[in-house]
Amino acid sequence: MERPVKIACHNLWKIFGPKPTEFLARHDRAPSAADLTAGGYIAAVHDVSFEVFTGEILIIMGLSGSGKSTLVRCLSRLIEPTEGQILFEGQDLLQASETDLIELRRHKMGMVFQHFGLLPHRTVLDNVAFPLEVQGISRPRREERAREMVRLVGLDGREEYYPRELSGGQQQRVGIARSLAVEPEVWFLDEPFSALDPLIRREMQDEFLRLQRLLKKTIVFITHDFAEATRLADRIGIMKDGALIQLCSPEEMITRPADAYVAEFTKDAPRAKLISARTAMTPAGGLVSAEGGVPASAKVEEIAAYVLGRAEPVPVLGDAGEPIGVLGRDAVVEIVFGGPRSLESEKGRGERPTL
Repeated sequence: MERPVKIACHNLWKIFGPKPTEFLARHDRAPSAADLTAGGYIAAVHDVSFEVFTGEILIIMGLSGSGKSTLVRCLSRLIEPTEGQILFEGQDLLQASETDLIELRRHKMGMVFQHFGLLPHRTVLDNVAFPLEVQGISRPRREERAREMVRLVGLDGREEYYPRELSGGQQQRVGIARSLAVEPEVWFLDEPFSALDPLIRREMQDEFLRLQRLLKKTIVFITHDFAEATRLADRIGIMKDGALIQLCSPEEMITRPADAYVAEFTKDAPRAKLISARTAMTPAGGLVSAEGGVPASAKVEEIAAYVLGRAEPVPVLGDAGEPIGVLGRDAVVEIVFGGPRSLESEKGRGERPTL
C-alpha cells in the first residue's frame, strides 16, 4: 500500500545573487556550476526534489555549507525559495498568502533549532505555553496544555524554573515541549542536539525516539552526525553544494552509496546495527529447512552470536516464515569486523572475536 505524502518539494532552488529568478530563466532553469560561478551566484538549494511520508523521520545531512539548513527553512518558507514547488498536504506553499502561512506555522508546524531560543524572563511553563498565547488561547487552557507537554518531556516539577536554572539538556526539552504544544502535524528540527554534551545528546536522542513512538509525527531532522542519523532515521538524505546526492534507508546508503562523497560519510557507520539478514544472506540455492532460522528483518548485530555459534549456515526466513536464504559465519564476521576475516584465523592467534 502506498504511503501518504505529507510534504513534497519539486525542483526547488534557492539562489543568492542579483535577480536570481531571471538568472534561472536565462539558463533554462538548469544552470551549471560554471554558470553559477561566472555570474557570482551561490545555489544554496540546487534543484532539489523529494517527498516526506506521513509519520516518517527523514534526516537531511551534509557538511557545513551543504545547504541542509537552508533547505529546511525553505520548506516552511522561513527562507523564500527562488523557484520550485513545495506541497504541504497537496497545498502549494509558494502560492500561499502570508496569512495562510502564519496559520500553518502556528497550527501545523513545530520547529526546534540548535539554539534553544527560550525567553529568559519566563518560567518553563510560560515558555511552553507561549505559542498558545500567540494563538489567543485562554490562560487556563494554554497552561493545562503546557503542563501536559512538560510532563511528556519529563520535566514535571520544574514548571516554575527559569531557563538559567536548567541544564542544557533540560533547556532543549523545554524547546521540544514548546514546539509540541501546538500539536503540530510536521516537526522541523535543525541540529537540535549538536550543542549538547555527548551523554546528554544520547539521552535526548532516546527521548526523541520515545516521543516519536508516542506521537508518530512527520519529522524533517537536520544533522551533520551520521551516527545520529542512522540511530534516528527512517530515511537519510545527503546534500552537497546545495544538491541532494542520495535519499534512501540507512541500510541502503551504507551498502550502496551513490558516490565517493556518500561513501566517505558512511565509512565509520555501525554496519552490524544497520545491515539486515536479508541483505547479508546468500539466496537459497535449493531445499532449505526453516528450522533454527532467523527473521530476514533482524539486524546482524542481533543475531551475530547465534550465527557464529552454529557450524552450518543459518536459514533466513521471510515474512511468512519461509526460508529465503542462508547466512553463514564468514558473512557475519565480515560485517561485524569490516573485513573478510575468518573465525578460524582469529582462533589460530588465540583470540576470539568480541561481539
